[in-house]
Amino acid sequence: MSLSEAVVVDIVPERERTEGDRGEPSKTSKAKGGGEHRDPGDAKERNESSTLTALQLYEEVKRGKAGDLEEEGLSGGETIESHTALEWPASKQSASHSAKEPARTKRRSAAWRSTRACRGGHAHSGHSAAWQSARACRGGHAHPANTSHSRLAGVLAQRGKTLSAGAGKNADIGSKAQGRSSAKARRTTRKAMRTRSDSARDEGVYATPIPNLPLLPPLSLLLPKLPGRPPSSSSLRLARELDVEALIAAAVGFPVDSLAEEEIEASVVPALGGAAQSNYIVVRNHIVARWRSNPSAWVTESQALESIRAEHRALVAAAYAFLLDHAYINFGLAPAVLSAPPRRAPSLPPPSVLVVGAGLAGLAAARHLLSLGFKVAVLEGRRRPGGRVFTKRMASSAAEYPDVAAAADLGGSVLTGINGNPLGVLARQLGFPLHKVRDKCPLYLPDGRPVDPVVDSRIEAAFNELLDKVCRLRQAVADELRSVDASLGDALEAFRAAYGVAASREERMLLDWHLANLEYANAALLSDLSMAFWDQDDPYEMGGDHCFIPGGNARFVRALAQDVPVFYGRTVTRVRYAGDGVLLQAGRQLFRADMALCTVPLGVLKKGRIHFSPPLPPRKQAAIQRLGFGLLNKVAILFPYDFWDGSVDTFGHLTDDPSQRGEFFLFYSYASVSGGPLLVALVAGESAIRFETTPPMDNVDKVLRVLRRIFSPKGIEIPKPLQAICTRWGTDRFAYGSYSYVAVGSSGDDYDILAESAGDGRLFFAGEATNRRYPATMHGALLSGFREAANIARAARRRATGSSVAEGTCVKDDVMDLDDLFRTPDLSFGAFTVLHDPSSPGPDSTSLLRVGIGERKLGSGSLFLYGLISRKHAEELAGADGDDRRLSMLYRNYGTKLAGRNGLGSPGESLIARIKATRSDSSKSRTANGTHNS
Repeated sequence: MSLSEAVVVDIVPERERTEGDRGEPSKTSKAKGGGEHRDPGDAKERNESSTLTALQLYEEVKRGKAGDLEEEGLSGGETIESHTALEWPASKQSASHSAKEPARTKRRSAAWRSTRACRGGHAHSGHSAAWQSARACRGGHAHPANTSHSRLAGVLAQRGKTLSAGAGKNADIGSKAQGRSSAKARRTTRKAMRTRSDSARDEGVYATPIPNLPLLPPLSLLLPKLPGRPPSSSSLRLARELDVEALIAAAVGFPVDSLAEEEIEASVVPALGGAAQSNYIVVRNHIVARWRSNPSAWVTESQALESIRAEHRALVAAAYAFLLDHAYINFGLAPAVLSAPPRRAPSLPPPSVLVVGAGLAGLAAARHLLSLGFKVAVLEGRRRPGGRVFTKRMASSAAEYPDVAAAADLGGSVLTGINGNPLGVLARQLGFPLHKVRDKCPLYLPDGRPVDPVVDSRIEAAFNELLDKVCRLRQAVADELRSVDASLGDALEAFRAAYGVAASREERMLLDWHLANLEYANAALLSDLSMAFWDQDDPYEMGGDHCFIPGGNARFVRALAQDVPVFYGRTVTRVRYAGDGVLLQAGRQLFRADMALCTVPLGVLKKGRIHFSPPLPPRKQAAIQRLGFGLLNKVAILFPYDFWDGSVDTFGHLTDDPSQRGEFFLFYSYASVSGGPLLVALVAGESAIRFETTPPMDNVDKVLRVLRRIFSPKGIEIPKPLQAICTRWGTDRFAYGSYSYVAVGSSGDDYDILAESAGDGRLFFAGEATNRRYPATMHGALLSGFREAANIARAARRRATGSSVAEGTCVKDDVMDLDDLFRTPDLSFGAFTVLHDPSSPGPDSTSLLRVGIGERKLGSGSLFLYGLISRKHAEELAGADGDDRRLSMLYRNYGTKLAGRNGLGSPGESLIARIKATRSDSSKSRTANGTHNS
């Protein structure tokens, strides 16, 4: 069908709509039969009880309140989307559906926050400039600054705690150096959901939605002493407040003592550096911390001014506007937020936006755009919201067990870190209790015997050492790193064979289990993972407990979709974008708007299921093909009763066959959070691919055989299941996979390229695969939606003022790619290129160094490592004889450590931002002069 044959549907304000069957948006607050869903996390109920017990959950699931949006029950052999539900006696109908599992089992150690040898992180030196001006900004007097802001790391280490700066691009807060490689950052051992929390919460207890920050040391350690005069109590109190506010801002995603790149792009201060920037940082941290202390309230600009001196009103206005636009404050689902009137639109009539996809990214963007005064409609191909976040209500049809039911998360299931996590904020606003995933995870041999704990510990240590060796290889710049296309799997196997690791049968099975867990963490075969960049997002992981949401993550989805105009059953197949707007085709209907936001999974883009006209920029098409989109599947089984150990949330199973190491290697118990006796078996790696070609009944039988081998020797009889669901995310036409990973030949830069807009700010992209910091996570998807809503608002403002956005760039004030910057370096010699700090020409100023590794060919296929050195040292390197001599000088003489693009820390990110800003200004000046001359 041609576009001219379709029906055109323009976006109109919500009040002009009437709800219909096919041509109008569904109201997701209503169930299939028109009855209203009552959320088990209803705010009124939460006021009566701060936790939801398993008994309460059981009763509500039984009444159908915690199930999926549309389907109230399942018949034997029924196919849900592409997943299949089985009952006993079950039909032989083939099954389908597969699960997006962004809640990965990456167990992070504190090591990556210490030396970060593999990441090349740099500690802050010198007291925060933001703190130095804090007294004046907050109404006091500044003290001399002679302590390092890295004292925060010492604070946390002293208390035996770590706080991930998770949401932040410049995460430098961490634990004291352990002398161990940061390769442990990606350890995925059986303590899969390691929370890095040493609180006194016992196993089986609900975690608090927002954990408290660790206590700080005695206040006398926080301030430098003035000669001959001890600091006053008010000074100490302010220092404590500033440190706590800085920690909270870091957990949310900001650098501790510098501007985020987005802030620089938004021109929140008139000039970089100086007192204005330092004061702005204090103001920004204060506003963020104030709202985070009570996210159920709306913080006004006047309230933010209460603790700030009047002369800094302009800084408060700038910080408040930025934080509000980018959904760092006053976002979510609290009544105070929902009742706030929409802000004034950038232009009249209000700009219109079509959002493709009603997953977390699409819903977050739609809600935020509505709050910013835009006209918005969401087009969703499925008959439900949520995308790869899919909670399915399972229920018994057996007469002897009529009341058994449970809510099964077939897709994203675990909140991976609560500190700074926007989903944690939503849970707090909605009164959802959080269940901490307990660390205890027993492993069982193929015959059902428990694994010898001594052997277990030895192999776990050996596995971590293998990752350490790969990390050191990656860090090395010598000739042994000959191929930039090496896979993580090849490197691990090479070291395993070279060092004779896991020689016995039991040891090899244990090592295979850890490798399967690593494949689960990345939804990819190890042979497909980039050795160089597979863990590029590690420095940004959010800290705190890993948690389940009792009743399933569909509770988030339902709340986010409430009152958002969503057209279900609208599969977008064509997107035409031009200077006058966008035109989207879904079936025989066309939808027209000013701008569009595409949030479909990377798998859909890789399959080419959407035709873009004109075609997407070549660099975006190349990034789509380079990035990986992997697979994880699940088998969810509802039993009449729970026969397994209720004190654990996970247990593992080993296999003899290395090619099947990922088959049902890990079980999750949802009995404490789903409302019923539910077990979920994970299928990763090669096994996840074979799983989709195996009849579902056969897969369920395999799971039952594994369970019998584990529990029968204990005298426990495995009951006949009441219902089972096998997922097939790889063949799901709305996903074609589970979540993204960095494939061989790709890098973290490809996430940024996927996030770039196209068509002079008409077409935007969001989703977990566009979030470099938090890919493959639910919160990563949510944050990408907020990010693009802010970018769309910025583009609309530009358009309203007559300016435009260059083709193929992200709407971030024409931000240059790092590769673009290095195309015109300040110094270039051998495999080395250097960019100087444009704001400081002195010999001791900091420069950004890039070194090409491997074949020493500095083309686009090269592997690059980065470091920070002084301008003087850069010039000395240029005069050295050959690259080998330069590398020796770099390490031995200057003590510079090279790292990946994301291992530069806060100083590196700030330097890059200054270089980008200066060159962008120069480019605009040249363009303006050229236009004037013509």
